[in-house]
Amino acid sequence: MGDVAVGARSGHDGEEHRGRPVEAADPAADSAVTSGSDSRATEDGMATEVKGGGPGDSAPRAKKPRSFWKELPILVGIALVLALLIKTFLVQAFSIPSDSMQNTLQEGDRVLVDKLTPWFGSEPERGEVVVFHDPDNWLAGEPTADPNAVQTFLSWIGLMPSAEEKDLIKRVVGVGGDTVSCEGTGPLKVNGKALSEASYVYPGNTPCSQDDQGGTFTVKVPKGYIWVMGDHRQNSRDSRYNQSDKHHGMVPVDDVVGRAVVKAWPLNRWGTLPKPDTFDQAGINNGSSASAALTVAPQGIALVGVVPVALWRRRKITAERTR
Repeated sequence: MGDVAVGARSGHDGEEHRGRPVEAADPAADSAVTSGSDSRATEDGMATEVKGGGPGDSAPRAKKPRSFWKELPILVGIALVLALLIKTFLVQAFSIPSDSMQNTLQEGDRVLVDKLTPWFGSEPERGEVVVFHDPDNWLAGEPTADPNAVQTFLSWIGLMPSAEEKDLIKRVVGVGGDTVSCEGTGPLKVNGKALSEASYVYPGNTPCSQDDQGGTFTVKVPKGYIWVMGDHRQNSRDSRYNQSDKHHGMVPVDDVVGRAVVKAWPLNRWGTLPKPDTFDQAGINNGSSASAALTVAPQGIALVGVVPVALWRRRKITAERTR
């Protein structure tokens, strides 16, 4: 009986056992044949490796995939987390509450606001349309919205603006270091250069207003502030009419939420919100702070794109070395 065990491990049991069942085997033989790492001889002399335990063991079963309805809550949860991250750091939707930016923006329009570039040190440029927090009670007397439960939820995930946030949207006319002036009905001047505003000022409006409340003015914009005006000049309570507040009508750059880049809704009004060419005319830039700060943003965006790729490559190389 011991010969059977030796033959099974060495591959030399010969012809004497071929075709005849082995009546019994000692424990040593069983151990040698069923070992998960040893090799045994086949009848034609080829050694094969035995995988697994014994004849009674079954092959591992593949996991049954989860049903769609079980995965749906997980997918919804991931979507909500992504929406919150996008709202906080990248893009947020805002609703236009009035006609002060006509015809560029109409009441009820939805715009997407870029909130990313300010994280990399960029500041508003002349001509951009920006959303900013109420700097000093500019919205006093305005009605407060009373959202329902659905609107509250949508605003929480960033699909609608929050009714509790008091934000305004205007066009940047002057940045830190600029002198902005307007006499009579215009034209509006920045650093002594007259602006050509026909492409965005509401038809029929004059660039400035002849009144005693701030319609004509000459101001010097301090560093870290911007001077803003609505495109509907005769229907916009902007920097001109808030010169008695603590910032003298200026908006602190720290209060700027971001730059409005796209009209997203309604679909028939979809379009981008580019900076008018008149703000790029020669001589208008007197070395203001915004022009230098904006060079930081592309480098920061490039860094954000490179870091995940570098980490992925590092993990891939490490995995290959450990194989």
